Amino acid sequence: MRPEAGTEPIIDLAIIGGGIGGLSTALALHAHGIGCTVFESVDALRPLGVGINLLPHSVRVLAGLGLQDRLAQTAIETATLSYFNKHGQLIWSEPRGLAAGYAFPQFSIHRGELQMLLFEAARTRLGADAVRTGHALTHFEDQGDSVLLQFADSQGVARPPVRARAVIGADGIHSVVRHAFFPNEGPPRFSGYLLWRGRVEGTPFMGGRAMALIGHKNQKFVTYPISAEHHASGRAMVNWIAELPLAGDAPPRQDWSRKVDASRFREPFAGWRFPWLDIPSLIDRTDTIFEYPMADRDPLDRWTFGRVTLLGDAAHPMYPIGSNGASQGILDAEAMANALNTVGFGRRTVDPSAAFAQYEAARRDATAAIVLGNRANGPDQVMELAEQRAPQGFADVHEVIPRAELEAISARYKQLAGFSQAQVNQR
Repeated sequence: MRPEAGTEPIIDLAIIGGGIGGLSTALALHAHGIGCTVFESVDALRPLGVGINLLPHSVRVLAGLGLQDRLAQTAIETATLSYFNKHGQLIWSEPRGLAAGYAFPQFSIHRGELQMLLFEAARTRLGADAVRTGHALTHFEDQGDSVLLQFADSQGVARPPVRARAVIGADGIHSVVRHAFFPNEGPPRFSGYLLWRGRVEGTPFMGGRAMALIGHKNQKFVTYPISAEHHASGRAMVNWIAELPLAGDAPPRQDWSRKVDASRFREPFAGWRFPWLDIPSLIDRTDTIFEYPMADRDPLDRWTFGRVTLLGDAAHPMYPIGSNGASQGILDAEAMANALNTVGFGRRTVDPSAAFAQYEAARRDATAAIVLGNRANGPDQVMELAEQRAPQGFADVHEVIPRAELEAISARYKQLAGFSQAQVNQR
């Protein structure tokens, strides 16, 4: 039974979800003087997960929030991105971040460390009570002039209700907020591929600041270092992802991000030893390996319903191709804060609907295009082209894939995802 409504405290804006998108939004709102409270379902935030990449357009946003130096203390400033075929032959390589002439770096970082960095900044700037853990959203109702929110703790016991002028659902691919508006949507759309992810200390490769993708669509390995501390000591904390197709349905939700043994996937990679990288050794030396289904959801025709809207993976979950998931959530945060500031949401008489419409217009079509582009293999298609045209390898990659074709694939994806140099440096 839900508590009786009527005496709930009223807050300006509730953000449901204390992940990267939610916390970035809280910080962006605070920078514009807009109050908010983040509600996170877990009892305590911990640095969980594995590596992710932050592309220059999202680093621009975080730099504007005064976080670039803190990121640089933790993350690796990525200098190159390289694609290889299954024989370890180079298909395409390009500089990244500052090395490519961007005004902002690209960072490779442990997801949990990024989340904790954002969490600490939010608590410092917004106040200790601004991020409320142990608050799982169970029900909400838009009552016209405000939204009534019901929460429960980790044991399912009802929390006191809260009333908010506006609500942002940033609660991930399994979003409770999204499900309330699209109850018949069903589970996330499974790609047919499983990902196994881990991290292990090792020897730096390709200069120590490189991201490498090896293989093709039906067998892929991705790896990059994620620790500035290790890099400073001449070592590397290597993040890696192995990907293979899976016959059948996606694992049930309770099995997402479960720990597994390397025997689940190691055999196809047993021969992938190259002069610059020993993949079986990376796998064998990793203590903890997690398994994830690669999944997304179909783009939506709308994100906003009255005083409630969606953000980040709740709005546009996408395949982890092109390193765009976290970055797009951070861009959402910027667009949201700008829109609410433009309409003067800080004044209590202002309805959020105009701001939400402005935010959605800026972000919905753009992210939908990335979701669909990632389904088409995004920039990783250069590996598939090499596999299709030269499965036994090549003497000269440009006899297989002309340089102009490789350059065009890279440029198209950067433009699609909003991180061409012109798009980043002219902001």
